[in-house]
Amino acid sequence: MRALGRSAVLAVLAACCPLAPVGAAAEAPPSFQEWVDATPAGALLSPPPGVYAGPVEIRRPIRIEGRGEVVIDAGGRGSVVRVLTDGASLSGLRLRGSGENHDTLDAGVQVRGSGNVVEDNVIEDCLFGVDLQQSNRNAIRRNRIRSKPLPMGVKGDAIRLWYSFENEVIGNDISDVRDVVVWYSSDNAITENSVSGSRYALHFMYSQRNRVERNRYHGNMVGVFLMYSDGVEIRNNRITGSIGATGMGIGFKESSNVLVEGNAIVYCSRGIYLDISPYEPDTSNRFLSNQIAYNGVGVSFHSDWHGNIFRGNDFDGNFTQVAVRGGGGANRHLWVGNRWDDYRGFDRDGDGRGDTPYELYAYADRIWMQVPAAAFFRGSPLFEAIDFLDRLAPFAEPTRILRDPEPRFALGE
Repeated sequence: MRALGRSAVLAVLAACCPLAPVGAAAEAPPSFQEWVDATPAGALLSPPPGVYAGPVEIRRPIRIEGRGEVVIDAGGRGSVVRVLTDGASLSGLRLRGSGENHDTLDAGVQVRGSGNVVEDNVIEDCLFGVDLQQSNRNAIRRNRIRSKPLPMGVKGDAIRLWYSFENEVIGNDISDVRDVVVWYSSDNAITENSVSGSRYALHFMYSQRNRVERNRYHGNMVGVFLMYSDGVEIRNNRITGSIGATGMGIGFKESSNVLVEGNAIVYCSRGIYLDISPYEPDTSNRFLSNQIAYNGVGVSFHSDWHGNIFRGNDFDGNFTQVAVRGGGGANRHLWVGNRWDDYRGFDRDGDGRGDTPYELYAYADRIWMQVPAAAFFRGSPLFEAIDFLDRLAPFAEPTRILRDPEPRFALGE
């Protein structure tokens, strides 16, 4: 790429941004659009430090480097930067002051092209962060993204993919936004991002074969939620602190053939929530080698469904290991080789597996599983007394929730 020389930069500055006379009233910031318009395709634009006025439209492949010293402020009008080309690059910019219109998706950066790079920028006081529509093979890397100081429901999304494929969303620092959403989009990689203080840290809708790895989601209402999304891989993420009435680590709604492996799902109201998943016939969702710990409910089923595989997971310190709303059990799922901290058996032959199966029964817990509002009383002295009496002399046959024929045994853990 060809960089604008110093003389050319000064000439553009003199032409479009003349100095105000001494004593004159402060003027609006110079327009950044004129700098962009003066930059030929394939060239590098590295403007002097300062505050510039947006909005800006980029219609040819140029590379813009702000070095952390360039601010573009849209003044509350529209999107700060709109990328309407392929192969452009934005880095080291501070973008702020978008509009507040949800209909026009006012954002820090709107991308409407392929092969673009948005990296190492600070996006603040913008309704949406980075919005991609019908845009493929873009890279959104290492940006710091914050929405506007609005109520949660009317904030914008930090990163929004709509009908966009093969994009990379890597290493972004996101907080105080509404969601990160992936709609009608496939084959994207969402890796090593940090999301906190938001609603959905990651929300899939009608999206296939996406990969979610090594992200950190803390203190959001929901960690990852999949709706009508198949073939997603969720690996080695840390999801913590999704609490409250709607809190959950990973949630499913009619989603199939999903792999959930090696994740830590800790201190959530519900660790994993499943509603009619898997949905497609002859498919399964696989939960392998996850830590599911210190949640209100480790795994919560919306109904007595079937088809999930739980193998090699660690269940530690959950108030309730597994629950099925409306009663019934989770016996039509495969449970094998999981470690249960409330297992009361032995491993006399030392093969690392319990000598007897792990079986989980619901006694008084059947009350709140069948009547969800009764969960308010879980842990109360009265409820604990009822549960003790039901275990001592059951009022009715207890409900078997699940059976793990080969529980993993780890003495002292």
